Amino acid sequence: MTARILVVDDIPANVKLLEARLIAEYFDVMTAADGYQALAICDRNQVDLILLDIMMPGMDGFEVCERLKSNPKTSHIPVVMVTALDQPADRVRGLKAGADDFLTKPVNDLQLIARVKSLLRLKTLSDELRIRAQTAQTMGIDELLRVDTRGEEGGQVMLVDGRANSQERIIKTLKPIADVFAISDAQAALFEASENAFDLVIVNANLDNYDPLRLCSQLRSLERTRFLPILIITEQGDDEMVVRALELGVNDYIIRPVDPNELVARSLTQMRRKHYNDRLRTSVQQTIELAVTDPLTGLSNRRYLDNHINTLFSRSMARGRPLSVLIADIDRFKQINDTYGHDAGDDILREFANRVRSTVRGADLACRFGGEEFVVVMPDTSPDVAATVAERLRAVIETAPFLVKSSGQELNVTASFGISSRTQSIVTPGHLMKQADLALYEAKNAGRNRVVAAA
Repeated sequence: MTARILVVDDIPANVKLLEARLIAEYFDVMTAADGYQALAICDRNQVDLILLDIMMPGMDGFEVCERLKSNPKTSHIPVVMVTALDQPADRVRGLKAGADDFLTKPVNDLQLIARVKSLLRLKTLSDELRIRAQTAQTMGIDELLRVDTRGEEGGQVMLVDGRANSQERIIKTLKPIADVFAISDAQAALFEASENAFDLVIVNANLDNYDPLRLCSQLRSLERTRFLPILIITEQGDDEMVVRALELGVNDYIIRPVDPNELVARSLTQMRRKHYNDRLRTSVQQTIELAVTDPLTGLSNRRYLDNHINTLFSRSMARGRPLSVLIADIDRFKQINDTYGHDAGDDILREFANRVRSTVRGADLACRFGGEEFVVVMPDTSPDVAATVAERLRAVIETAPFLVKSSGQELNVTASFGISSRTQSIVTPGHLMKQADLALYEAKNAGRNRVVAAA
């Protein structure tokens, strides 16, 4: 993992020490001697994370953090406040200023790198979401991809802790930000995590007769919990467990005795990361759906058809199974548009798609091919069955009038259908579609509102 980190401290020795540690991990390091310089650097450069000293002349770290977080250009940059002060009030003030994490001087190397990497992973997800949102806005689909982020602070936490008194303290600490489900049985915890939607798992390494690292490993091996954030609580000085935990994919750790403010800060960071991850996955899924779905009718679009029919055709050839295609065209659709307007035409197209969707079988692929033309690809379907499906759809279209919602008018609509089936002489999907199109042309010429099968 590589990134640009800004170290802000008015004491040169502290800057040099942090700079050396970060460079050893192959990070690109920039430095600032005061808050004003730090703000100027962030304004001019891409910065991925800031290590910010609190006690500085002129402008202290709290004010610098507040300014960074109030500026839309820099609000997404994670800020770790580094201080010799280890008072709860300072951590609370840092949280209110918008700090994402804390480190206490003298800075432990293991803690430094663990915190930095955890927050950089969070920022990577945040950056992807911001880029995707900007792209969606440029394309004019930002409303379609908008995700409701209300209630994103906090969430559902599972606490795996072998001591009742420890459970009570942690539950009380996290109550303002999370609903905590506490459990002492590690095996039962694994089942609960796989069956329920948690935003964070906290594993206290005080489990009786069970290796806490094994539980972490099992959580990482299950598909349902592979990306679920894990925070482990360990004893002071147990660096070996911390290193092993981070190697297993544990996201963060905290040392006993647990500082309540630190636990809240680290839990919030990991839950934000989970929410970012969930939003990113949702955004990707929505983007894919938009790319292959016709926005007016909700059916698959031509792009999806062109790709999927190749797969169905190859499978039909390999297995020696039949494959049929139906092309439907709404009769005199241009006349509908010209007489009643394009809004009415859109109502007809939507209702036509609904009737196609309700008539074809579950294994069939229904698409809007373009304009008023629709295609249904029917795997494992003989010519006779395809003709039956087409005739049933023709009757469904003709029997009940179509409602124009904008005017309340009802219009009688019919459609023409061409069908073709794979034979020895048809060796490509394009040829199969061409035969169905020729059959549709015959249906139109023969008077419309009928089904014609390719010869």
